[in-house]
Amino acid sequence: MVAPLTASVLVALVLVLNALAVCPALHERLHPDAHEHGHECAVTLFAHGLLDQVSVAVAPVRPVPGLELRQPVFLSAFVPASVIVSSARGPPVFAVS
Repeated sequence: MVAPLTASVLVALVLVLNALAVCPALHERLHPDAHEHGHECAVTLFAHGLLDQVSVAVAPVRPVPGLELRQPVFLSAFVPASVIVSSARGPPVFAVS
């Protein structure tokens, strides 16, 4: 319950900072000295992109090949006996009776 609430507050804060950075009149309502040259606050830092940001390098995840359960493919081809046995061959020497 805390994480969605924290995320909502942080999103609202970024939206308010954007609104104050874009509209100088709103910023001057918050800070009367907002139009001065040396004024520095979260709104001016946000407007100029001078806030520290955390960048996290995330390594791409390579998918792990799963176990593939496929049926083996058997190919059968009809080959006539005349191609397998040449005509030059004779019968076996010893016949089994």
